[in-house]
Amino acid sequence: MTSPDPASPSPDPSSPSPDPASPWAPLRNPVYRLFWIASLVSNIGTWMHEIGAGWLMAELNDSPQMVSAVRTAMATPIVLLAIPAGVLADRINRRHLLLLTQSLMLCSTALLAVLTFSGVIREWSLLTLTFMTGLGMTLHVPTWQASIPELVPRKQLSRAIALGSISFNLARAVGPAIAGSLIALLGVWVAFSINAASFAGVIAVLLIWKRNRSESTRGLSFGRSLYQGLRYVYRKRAIRHALISVLLFVVPASALWSLLPLVAKTQLEWGPTGFGVLVGMIGVGAVLAARVLPRIQSRFGNDRTALAAMLGFALGLFSLASTNHPVVVAFATVIMGGSWMTVLTTLNTTVQVHLPGRMRARGMSCYLTAIAISMSLGSMTWGTIAEHLDVTGAQKIAAATIVVTAAIRTRFRLGAWH
Repeated sequence: MTSPDPASPSPDPSSPSPDPASPWAPLRNPVYRLFWIASLVSNIGTWMHEIGAGWLMAELNDSPQMVSAVRTAMATPIVLLAIPAGVLADRINRRHLLLLTQSLMLCSTALLAVLTFSGVIREWSLLTLTFMTGLGMTLHVPTWQASIPELVPRKQLSRAIALGSISFNLARAVGPAIAGSLIALLGVWVAFSINAASFAGVIAVLLIWKRNRSESTRGLSFGRSLYQGLRYVYRKRAIRHALISVLLFVVPASALWSLLPLVAKTQLEWGPTGFGVLVGMIGVGAVLAARVLPRIQSRFGNDRTALAAMLGFALGLFSLASTNHPVVVAFATVIMGGSWMTVLTTLNTTVQVHLPGRMRARGMSCYLTAIAISMSLGSMTWGTIAEHLDVTGAQKIAAATIVVTAAIRTRFRLGAWH
């Protein structure tokens, strides 16, 4: 989560950009810049938590289904509640919602740290607290996503989203490596503690933010607002195609995330530090891709860019499943990190640019629900396949599936952004 400079007003979306061609142009706005820095700190804590939760479950119960259940527990609240949360974020003050979400996640991660440190944590208590953290994320993410267009001119929106992805993936590159080292040295509880502290820091920034705008019910009931948002998303062709594309990519690609702790522990026989490095390489790939993504999209268009990235992810996943050689593993994870970032940033921006401000949170909640459903379905599917086959076999099947879904996705064109 991020938050703006309390002394600076939100920018006029119609104001000119000093350098609209630069991928770093949004950072010249002090409001967005402070959001971005706060997001980086919070994302580092989140990735440390991700590594800790996955590794802790692998130690408590190394069943592929139980390890993949960690991601399912995080995604389930989003599947069930993200769209109502988006309606809420379009009706009441978003700053108040962000304070609520950060407080909820602070409490759940702090309790998880205490239970882990005391040695009384068990599989189901880990999943329960992961679910609670996911509940906080369910309210937080559509609220935050809906706030981005307040901070930058419209023509910088795709770059602002890409910079958000850079923040997320810089954290992915740094956080797991730090987490792996600290887990090996002090224990898993440290990762949870640092994440809790990052939420506390964000709360402090939110408390001094004096947002100069607010949301309104516009005289509509909650149910009518919900219906209005769903109808708009369904009728808008570009948004509808973007959501279908999410399903076609994320369901097979989630094999990477749901099985990665077991890839590190059983396939590669690496410890927690190695696991952190593995995730960090994915982050490096995403950062490198984000740096050149605007130029690639400008030259090849959104649809060809997304197609190439899906095929690149399939190649990386198949390579990871086929060898234990460190150089090949590093290359595969970098490719997958760049491909993952490219596909999802392209789809995210497509949804954002086609949403009016009055229903932005509702539209983004539909996008997040599509990702969560895809992650949950994929995690359960690949965990079950790995349980009955093996981890490498599940990855190879997933890679082949991505090639098929990439071909299908060509029928659902995104078009250009205007």
